[in-house]
Amino acid sequence: MRTTFLRLFLTSLFVLVLSSCSAPPEKLRISATTWVGYSPLFYAKAKGWLDPLNIKLLHVVSLSENMYLYQAGNADAYVGTQYEYNVMHNKKPNLTAVMMFDRSNGGDLILSNRTIDELKAATQPIKVYLEMDSINRTLIDDFMAKYGLEKSRFNFINEDQATISTVKLKQNTSPTMIVTYTPYNLSLEKKGFKEIASTRDNLDIFVVDALFTTKDVLNKHRKQFQGLKKAVARAVKALHDNPNEFYQTIKPYLLELSYQDFVASLKDIEWINDSLTRALKQRLKQSHYPIDHLL
Repeated sequence: MRTTFLRLFLTSLFVLVLSSCSAPPEKLRISATTWVGYSPLFYAKAKGWLDPLNIKLLHVVSLSENMYLYQAGNADAYVGTQYEYNVMHNKKPNLTAVMMFDRSNGGDLILSNRTIDELKAATQPIKVYLEMDSINRTLIDDFMAKYGLEKSRFNFINEDQATISTVKLKQNTSPTMIVTYTPYNLSLEKKGFKEIASTRDNLDIFVVDALFTTKDVLNKHRKQFQGLKKAVARAVKALHDNPNEFYQTIKPYLLELSYQDFVASLKDIEWINDSLTRALKQRLKQSHYPIDHLL
């Protein structure tokens, strides 16, 4: 009787151990915006690669919304630039970068219906459309400092990029500037707005994109983050191997962006998801960027 009972007990214990070992990891929620540098995330989602990792990708329309979603506890990690990192780091000191995506090389830019000389000579207030609580603010600050333009000359209009992309040239006859990023700039340029500065030209700002979370969340979900990094690398390889297939897969997330415009937008970034050069590491460290916990 005791032997039978012991046998049943050991069998039940073995089944319990097995079930606990095979239990799926807790869901990991990541929020991301429509930026060409984050497109590998949406490709991985569309391909179903995030499902086995139990990762939920949340799609938002602005960088500030991205932060607010994270700050409210509705996301466990978020993607962004060093600006969004610095804002959140003040509230969460143990925030860190988990993995890098890209470096902006023209992908963050300023458009206008005037030339720089015309803006400097303008007597009317200059309207500036931008996301105030984002890297957009850093771009316009850099532009003002470089060209000696006083803040009092600008009328800042805070909107998300989806709304900004609907701004029409004909309705903005006064001096107007738009701080934006790829792919939102493309529809604006087709309406007649011209590029006057970018992270490739005219601006000294250094912009990189990464995935951020706190160190305790990183440790808790480390295997999922490691799986995500592999999925992103796999997606970037798919992009290089067959850009059209990649585009067709993520097309629902791209704001009616054409294939030609998508390919053109890729020239505005430099992928850094695999490894960082020594020079880039040095520049990131000089900027006090958190690279010590990168996967």
